[in-house]
Formats: sequence, C-alpha cells, structure tokens
Amino acid sequence: MISPRPTCTVVLAMTADGKIADYQRQAARFGSAFDKIHLEHLIAQVDGVLIGAGTLRAYGTSLPIRDRDLLKTRQDRHQPLQPVHLICSRSGQIDVKIPFFRQSLPRWLATTAQAAQAWPIDSEQGFSRILILDENDQDSDQHSNQHNEHWRSLFTELWQLGWRKLIILGGGQLVASLLAANLIDDLWLTICPFLLGGTTAPTPVEGVGFLAEDAKKLKLLSLQQIEQEIFVHYEVQALEGV
Repeated sequence: MISPRPTCTVVLAMTADGKIADYQRQAARFGSAFDKIHLEHLIAQVDGVLIGAGTLRAYGTSLPIRDRDLLKTRQDRHQPLQPVHLICSRSGQIDVKIPFFRQSLPRWLATTAQAAQAWPIDSEQGFSRILILDENDQDSDQHSNQHNEHWRSLFTELWQLGWRKLIILGGGQLVASLLAANLIDDLWLTICPFLLGGTTAPTPVEGVGFLAEDAKKLKLLSLQQIEQEIFVHYEVQALEGV
C-alpha cells in the first residue's frame, strides 16, 4: 500500500544554460519582478515550503506572502497567512543571525536526532517544530532504497500533519533526492536571459545523477513568454505503481 503524501512542486529560476547560481554558489537574483510575483502566487497555494540548507545560507531569507489578495484568499481557505517554511539540513548547522530568523514566518527544521539537540524549540528565534530524519543512511547515495525511504517517511509525516501541497525552492541536491524517491509531481522553471557557465555551478537537479535509461520523463503542461523570460511548467511522469 502506498502511503498518502502531499503533492510536491519544484519552483526554480535558471539561466539559459541551466544554472541556478554561479560557480561560487552565491544567491541568484536574476529573476525579474514578474518572476517574483509568479513565485509568490505559487507559495500562496501551498501548506509548506521546503528549502535546502545550502539555499537558505546563500539567500539568508525566504519569500513571505505580502499581496493582500493572496493573504485574503488564504484566510478564506482557513489557512495560516504564511505557509510553514521547512528547512532540510542533516548537519543542522544554520546561522541564527541570518535575516530568515527575523522574518514573520512559521519555521520548521528537518534534521537528524543528533543535530536536533542543538535546536531547542523556539518559535520566536528558531524553529517551532523539528522533524527527525533517519540517521542510518547518511552515507548512502541518492538511489538507495534506504535513502529514498526516509524521504517518503518524511512526506507521510507531513501528510499526517495536514500538509496537502508543498513546493521546493532549492537546491539541486534536495531536488535530486526527492526525484530519486519519486516524490516530485511537477516543476515550474523560469528560464532567464543570462549565461553563467561553470562546471561546478549548481543546476536544478544535482546529486549523483540518473543513467539515460532511468531519466525522469516530463510532460509539458504550459509554456509562456513574458518579456525576456520563459515560464515552463512540466509534469513529472509517474512510474507505474508509484
């Protein structure tokens, strides 16, 4: 029996050569004002936002919903004004001085039991809830059954906590892990008119990678050009029995 889980959408802006940051992994701010509006609308539809610790360290903040109409719509749906922002970090090493901890957002952390000991529950200056990731597979690669199972367990727990929709805002390692576990349903990619290059510059999907015969298949749902950016929406084709 397949456990119920929230639907999961990846939302990323990337350059025309497929980079989400430069080779120094600095925060990428090449998306337009419209791309930010697009992102805010997507965030407003979900119960939770997943962010990898590396992405959080690079940006220092997340994107709260500010649009009054979007806030009113969430209120009408009996949702909290801001979705939970869940940071995924095995090390749990996140600087409490970054602006993220001063934003008016509900903050959760997914980390190992050992790393969680450094984070007392503190909704004002830290995390209001800590979810435990399995520690037994820390050295396993993204394709192992054990590695995939701990992500599926996390998603089952999120479902039980009332999450029905979530989005992932990066980074590529987190996206790769969830793709390998067959937990991503669709992707919104904004293609921005820049070239960054660099063999070490991060891309939307990192990790070990997939062999050609195991490539994740996509179905194009929509394609729209707005000024110099292209907004692409893909569905991840489900595997039989998943």
